[in-house]
Amino acid sequence: MVRPLNEDERRWLLELARATVEAAVLGRPLPEPEVPEGPLRENRGAFVTLKRHGALRGCIGHVVGHEPLWRSVRDNAVNAALRDPRFPPVAPEELPEIEIEVSALTPLEPVKDPSEIVVGRDGLMVERGPFRGLLLPQVPVEWGWDLETFLDHTCRKAGLEPGCWRDPRTRLLRFQAEVFAENER
Repeated sequence: MVRPLNEDERRWLLELARATVEAAVLGRPLPEPEVPEGPLRENRGAFVTLKRHGALRGCIGHVVGHEPLWRSVRDNAVNAALRDPRFPPVAPEELPEIEIEVSALTPLEPVKDPSEIVVGRDGLMVERGPFRGLLLPQVPVEWGWDLETFLDHTCRKAGLEPGCWRDPRTRLLRFQAEVFAENER
């Protein structure tokens, strides 16, 4: 079981993400912080979401914790700012308008029955063959989706047809996320 992050740890990660985005956009060296003992050093998946005036500006992450949480946040802050294929890289003049949100993930767990999924609590990954799609737990809440709509949109994100979650060849995995943003401090 993953211990929830405390306020100081959340603030530390948001400050790291902000410093990293600024360094990456301005072409400066990335921060090499002194990392406090505890959960920031544990291997954990994370996503960094950038918004500008409330609109998505970049979002990239790792669902599987293959590196310490702090490094996952730092790496994904760079990727969200410069490498999200849906958007051009963040420009220096945009920096004052960029809002940062971090999602620290729990490990993936298989879903036996879609009714186990709780909208607003669970994120979802759909896998079938080479196709894979993921939506964070906050997405269906932001869009006002019910469970079936959430499942269908995750199928679409994977490049599969809506309703693919009913196919026994499709694998459903869920996770939770601690989601926190600069504007909540």
